[in-house]
Amino acid sequence: MIKFPQNFLWGAAASAYQVEGDNVSSDWWQWEQDAAREHSGLASRHYQLYEQDFDLAKSLNHNAHRLSIEWSRIEPEEGKFSQIELKHYLDVILSLRSRNIEPIVTLHHFTNPIWFAKSGGWQNRRSVARFLSYCEVVTRALAKYVHYWITINEPNVYIYHAYILGIWPPEVKSYLRAKLVEDNFVSAHIKAYRLIDKIYRELGLFNPCISIAQNVMAFVPCTMNLKNRFAAYLRDKWYNLGFLDKIMRHKTMDFVGVNYYSRQLVEVKKWGIANLAMDVCKNNHHPLKKNSLGWDIYPEGLYEMLLSLKKYGLPIIITENGICALDDNLRWEYIYSHLKNIHLAVENGVNVTGYLYWSLTDNFEWDKGFGPKFGLIGIDYNTYKRTVRESARLFGQVCKTGVLEC
Repeated sequence: MIKFPQNFLWGAAASAYQVEGDNVSSDWWQWEQDAAREHSGLASRHYQLYEQDFDLAKSLNHNAHRLSIEWSRIEPEEGKFSQIELKHYLDVILSLRSRNIEPIVTLHHFTNPIWFAKSGGWQNRRSVARFLSYCEVVTRALAKYVHYWITINEPNVYIYHAYILGIWPPEVKSYLRAKLVEDNFVSAHIKAYRLIDKIYRELGLFNPCISIAQNVMAFVPCTMNLKNRFAAYLRDKWYNLGFLDKIMRHKTMDFVGVNYYSRQLVEVKKWGIANLAMDVCKNNHHPLKKNSLGWDIYPEGLYEMLLSLKKYGLPIIITENGICALDDNLRWEYIYSHLKNIHLAVENGVNVTGYLYWSLTDNFEWDKGFGPKFGLIGIDYNTYKRTVRESARLFGQVCKTGVLEC
């Protein structure tokens, strides 16, 4: 029997664009139209059905839920803030609070308002000021009911897909632009952290708990030669820890938000920078079980990452961890094995204070569309009927007792 600490946060996560539907003022919505890709459309209709979704979360013994605010709803035109949408998100937060579910609120989860994107998005030097303006309006509206804030979700993933691979909007391939966007993200987080903290002090509220959600990967050398070991070291330093180190230097992190899914098997062909940064094994060496997107299932990598994040001396919340799979038994196996590795890290002195599965319901998985099934709760997209999966019930028992039966 494995027992987790008392007052542990147990729950699931979601992002507005992936579940709400009809986010017509977002750059992603426009991108889908222009490129004739699979369209998010009504998504999971969470915008209308959030009460039903939270009832299910409560029935599964969740005591925390991570959600995001859709910036393009709040500020569909620059400087024009929608009181109707602010009221909607306040209702969502109060709906969680009424069920004794702790809201963990993300301010930026990949999507931007169309007007922001058209003006250069995060490449524009005014991007930080624009983001802060939005943050101030949202914080003042919700502060009374929110303790946990995540300013930016996975800045490294956003930069990699949008500015290095160039497969997400705005489809730019430029290391220089990627560095510019990263600098703006760092500045945006630092200033948003200080702004949120200042607003709470002005309103006489208890100190908020603020961080980012950082995607981390286990970079594993395919063979233990010098090139592979050096590349794995560099990727860990750049991808996993680089952003965290920068914001930590400014003391703008109250906990470490960790998103973990998989490993990358590092096999480098040449000593070039691009090779060291991106070459992977393509020969299926060291095969593991995979999710439906082909990502390796490597739970021990989460244990290794948690040990390396111990250096920050801060509480750690697993803000995302999950699997897309048609086999629900594999979903439970994934959750179980990752929880075992989290507990092993706790036993080794890592202060993990919460675990949020990705995701509460099936959703729209960005450029992959509706195919990947990540949800604890399945959705029939013809009727929007919700079906609780068996893995969700098994996880719900852990949420209820704080115990993982061996």
